[in-house]
Amino acid sequence: MDVSKIEPHHLMANSNQATVEHMLDVVGASDVEELFEQIPAEHRLAGGLELPPALVSEADLSRHMDDLLSRDVKPKASFLGGGCWPHYVPAVVDEIVGRAEFLNNIWGTPSSDLGRTQSLFEFCSQLGELLELDFVGLPVYSWGCAAGHAMLMAQRINGRSEVLVAASLDPERRAVIETYAGLPELEHHIELVEVATDWETGCLDLEDFRSKLSDRTAAIYLENPSFLGTFEASGPEAARLAKEAGAEVIVGVDPIALGVTASPSAWGADIVVGTIQSLGVHMNCGGGASGFIASRDEERYARQYPTLCLSAAHTAEGDIGFSMTLFEQTSYGSRELGNDWTGNSTYLWAIAASVYMALLGPRGFEEIGRTILGRSHQAAETVARIPGVEVRFGDAFFKEFVADFNGTGKTVAEINASLREQGIFGGLDLSGRFPELGQSALICVTEVHQDEDIALLGEALTEAVR
Repeated sequence: MDVSKIEPHHLMANSNQATVEHMLDVVGASDVEELFEQIPAEHRLAGGLELPPALVSEADLSRHMDDLLSRDVKPKASFLGGGCWPHYVPAVVDEIVGRAEFLNNIWGTPSSDLGRTQSLFEFCSQLGELLELDFVGLPVYSWGCAAGHAMLMAQRINGRSEVLVAASLDPERRAVIETYAGLPELEHHIELVEVATDWETGCLDLEDFRSKLSDRTAAIYLENPSFLGTFEASGPEAARLAKEAGAEVIVGVDPIALGVTASPSAWGADIVVGTIQSLGVHMNCGGGASGFIASRDEERYARQYPTLCLSAAHTAEGDIGFSMTLFEQTSYGSRELGNDWTGNSTYLWAIAASVYMALLGPRGFEEIGRTILGRSHQAAETVARIPGVEVRFGDAFFKEFVADFNGTGKTVAEINASLREQGIFGGLDLSGRFPELGQSALICVTEVHQDEDIALLGEALTEAVR
């Protein structure tokens, strides 16, 4: 087809010269170049772009994209996690979040918002049941954002200015938290005090924790499982000590683990935060994975939420109505006078998580938790049999474990490069994040990994460390 003979569509302003001239006349410009005069010449492209011929039909475009994608070699397996993990997403989740009622939904009238608001209320109520907590806000952008907001909530509750955090915290998540803590020059700055990790167990060093806990401590923040995959055995004792000191206890959790482990609320957490990426959200290149904040339904906590919150009530006719609550304390209701800026929202993923949790139910969470426990421990045993490789921190871990390659004489970068040549994505390189661990990697195994995947990992690692 001769592209030059295609007539421009009257609604496509960039292709219809008459429309372009009309817009220029309205803004008072003689040509398009006048609109860009403020951009320095050295920052602008001179001449035309060397583009391939235009594709004029959807079928041609589809074929072209298939050809491009087929150039990449599909990996045989991926064991890369570190905060964004490969979990199976049931097809019905994608089907529902792709519906126009959710995908293209915007704020409107109370009547038009009813269905969407009810769906989001179901997310809050299901997650609250899983966490054994009664108050859950609508999600924020990420786990790190949720943790940062929770620390600011604690500061507003008790007026203190320090938060104790574990040294094993994910450096990327800590960077987000530090942003929320603010600069020292700011009025409401929070000082993050790092508590040492016992590198023999991977858990919190309680002696160091005791020495740093004081009447300045607004809150402690720890995670279970930790970023390194270990169950935080010191958590209940740390929570008890923190409460005696008048501090709030904030705990981060991967909710997929709650089918096989107690909720942090059962052993002392006041505010629980975490991600919902493991609840039916694809990896999506790692961004916008969504984070949640939950607490007991007490006014001292509810009044400090920065997020939009939902409530349900019976009408006089016996129906149930769903609506926003505590709206005035958000940035939507009070702008800069709100508790904090609500920020980017990930409400579509709340719908995905709601569908996922409804599909699994209590038994499903237990089954998937046991499956992940079994397969990750199977993989650890396989890796530990490789000469020169050691699995750190014992067997009290969930989904991820630390493989120590120091005895092989190879770097994690070299090992992962060898694995990639065999079509495998290896574990997350920890050598730069945690120098105390030397050449170690965080290997992720979930319900998507089968026996053959684990055997393949063992064979490929054996070859890589030779």
